Amino acid sequence: MRGPVPLLAPAYLWLTLAVFLPLSAMGFFSLVSDIPVGGRAWTLTLDNYAEFLARPFYAQLLWRSLELGAVVTGLCLLIGAPCAWVLARTIRGRWREALFILVILPFWSNGLVRVFSWAIALRGGGVLDWAVNAILPWDVRVNLMFSWWAVVIGLVHSYLPYVILTGYVAMQAIDQRLIEAARSLGASRRMILWRIVLPLSLPGLAAGAVLVFVPVVGSFMEPRILGGRAGTFFGTVIEDQFTAVFNWPLGAALSFILLAVVLAVLAAAAPILRRSQ
Repeated sequence: MRGPVPLLAPAYLWLTLAVFLPLSAMGFFSLVSDIPVGGRAWTLTLDNYAEFLARPFYAQLLWRSLELGAVVTGLCLLIGAPCAWVLARTIRGRWREALFILVILPFWSNGLVRVFSWAIALRGGGVLDWAVNAILPWDVRVNLMFSWWAVVIGLVHSYLPYVILTGYVAMQAIDQRLIEAARSLGASRRMILWRIVLPLSLPGLAAGAVLVFVPVVGSFMEPRILGGRAGTFFGTVIEDQFTAVFNWPLGAALSFILLAVVLAVLAAAAPILRRSQ
């Protein structure tokens, strides 16, 4: 057989096994009254989805998770865009390689190691507390552990490289002659930034924002460890249904609701993404 089919078949087969089959199993579990194992009686039902509508607690947690995703994505864009510009246009040679290593360093360590490292740094009497008191002449107690900001810091550290890398690719592709032409016509640095750099780098930054927002909304490890009671979000409730309560049907239904909401948000942002491209 000739053509692209033999080359694409392994990739699509892997996608089918790794994505669609688990989603199909999850969809089935969300529609049953009990786990169909061990001879348990079960029936098809929509009660699991009705329970989400019947308890405002779930909707509040879902909204709280969306807010967390928006804040983390915004901070990643604010921090990542200048970093990407510095890597793409300012630094050359070995310094760029060294900064690239620092950017991708979080990918080389285990997620639990990163989270517990932040737990050591943010707790009372930790590294951050010691550093602040070493600089300031008066006694300051910095204890961000088990707070909303601790969760945000841990998530930004974990997902910031996505924005930097996608923004770097987009900014490096900007033709330097466009910037030189704008300068020759008297454009200021601010005008070049707003009229040339940001519009041309928007596709890469938008792709990075999607890569950050989608996993952050459903995250559970960072909120669980760094947030404590303040780290109760929709993702942690879903994890509890599978690991603590063993209510797999409800957990599957909540997972599909979260998936539907995230897809709706991305669909609403699709016109902006198309315009940026």
